[in-house]
Parts: sequence; C-alpha cells; structure tokens
Amino acid sequence: MEEVNQSVVSEFIILGLCDSWRLQALLLVIFSSLYLITILGNIFTVVIIIGDLHLHSPMYFLLANLSFIDFCLSSVTTPKMITDFLKENKTISFGGCMCQIFFVHFFGGGEMVLLVSMAYDRYVAICKPLHYSSIMDRQKCIWLVVISWIIGFLHAMSQLAMILNLPFCGPKAVDSFFCDIPLVIKLACMDTHILGIVINADSGVLATTCFILLMISYTYILITVRLHSKDGASKALSTCTSHITVVVLFFGPCIFIYLWPLSITWVDKFLAVFYTVITPLLNPAIYTLRNKDIRNAIKRLINKHKDSRNNF
Repeated sequence: MEEVNQSVVSEFIILGLCDSWRLQALLLVIFSSLYLITILGNIFTVVIIIGDLHLHSPMYFLLANLSFIDFCLSSVTTPKMITDFLKENKTISFGGCMCQIFFVHFFGGGEMVLLVSMAYDRYVAICKPLHYSSIMDRQKCIWLVVISWIIGFLHAMSQLAMILNLPFCGPKAVDSFFCDIPLVIKLACMDTHILGIVINADSGVLATTCFILLMISYTYILITVRLHSKDGASKALSTCTSHITVVVLFFGPCIFIYLWPLSITWVDKFLAVFYTVITPLLNPAIYTLRNKDIRNAIKRLINKHKDSRNNF
C-alpha cells in the first residue's frame, strides 16, 4: 500500500484564463507582444545603465538589478502561458509546477526587498546628501542586492518546503495560468486550512512588512524635505513618484491575493496577470520615461551611433 504522503499526481491541468478559442487567440497576440516588450525593455534598461558611465551610481545599480529581476519574473510564467494558448490540453509536470512556485516567490520576494533598498537609497540621497557617497558606497550597494537575493531565496525555500511533501492524488486542475500556492494546496488530499493560513501569512507578512517600510520611508522623505525647503517637496515628490508608483502596482496585488480572506477566481486571475506580466512591463517604462538621466543616456547613445555612421 502506498504511503499517505506519496504524491501520485505526475502532472497538473492548467485551466488558463478562459475557455474561448477566439479569446485565447486574441490573448496570444496580446501577451506575446507584452512579453516581447517586457524582455526588450528590461534588457535595454540594464544595457544602457551598464554602458553609460554617467549612470554608474548606486540608484542606477539598484535599478539595473530591478530590471534583471523583472526580466526573470516575467519569464517564469509568461512563456508557459503563451504556449498554452496554442494547446487544447494544458498541463504542467509536478516538477515544473514546483519550479514555478519556487521561482515566482524567489524573484518576487527578492524584488520586494530590493524596492526597500531603493527607498533607502533615496532616503540617504535626499535627507543626507552630504554623506551620500560615503554611506552608499559600492560595497554597501552590492550587499543590499545580495541580501535581497538571499531573502528571496529563503522565502521561496520556506514556501516550497511547506508544499513539496503534500499528498496529491486528485483532483489536479489548477484554475489559473500558472501554479500558485493558494490554488495548488487546495488540490492536496488532506485538510490544508491551517497550512494555507501559515503559507499565506509567510508571503503576506513579507509583502506587508516591505510595503509598510516603503511607505514610511517615502513619507519621511517628503516630510523632511518639506520642513527644510519650500520648493523641495515638489522636487522630492518628482524624484520619488516613480518609485512609489512601482511599489503600489507591485505590492497591491500581492497583498490582496495572500491576505484577502475571500477568493474570487476572476479577480485572482486578473491580479496574478498584473503582478507577473504587467508590472515587469511597467517598471522599465515608468523609470525610463520619467527619468531625465536615462533619457539623456538614450540621446547620447543615439548621437554616438549617428556619429559613428557618419565617420564610417
């Protein structure tokens, strides 16, 4: 007789976003285009920051790492979703499902902590400008990035450890476009109510803690500048608006999914699409379009390309 904790499910059925073939054809075109833009946008951000000496500063070092994480996060779920639009039977192996869970939480957790590091960088730059270069030195920046990766890894391992040995013996249909823990644990052949609370608390506490730290940081920045300069508030707001926008767009869906007690399928799917597909697309657009230094770097790159062509 099989042991109770032995998984007999070798693959899961992915129900996807919808059943209509016409709508799936439309979504195939839309998400393929979005994914291509996301990949090109994030890679371009990393390349322009590495290639332009004017952008070799702590803020842009952290931004380059954020773009790399967004590139990785979008690549965990979106390619699978796109290829599934072409299939009648959408399945994923048990190992593939566990890998999706691990890497979504690995890159997602790492991005949360990295956004906190970026808020800290803005705090030092705006509130302690005379000490900025000594506080945010190269070693500090590297450690901030390393810590974000470590926390992301530990968070993902804690999530995976709680679900990996669950008994899965049917049903095996995941009502989404990728394997996410709240949906997968419902398929276990045991009562997972308490486990679900623990798992959601793990993700919810990380997301909520980082979100609160970020809001406190940016609020303190604006208040501090307001007290010291009448014109400083608008300048600080302009500097921090892009950061705050990304924070709200990324953390809002995550906190809602893991902390909201009621589960509404279409809402959960929309939010899952938002933080795995849309947010990695918006991040480089928000930072690039709103950032004067990056726009100037793009102009220098274009002028350099024109000069090289003229000389040739």
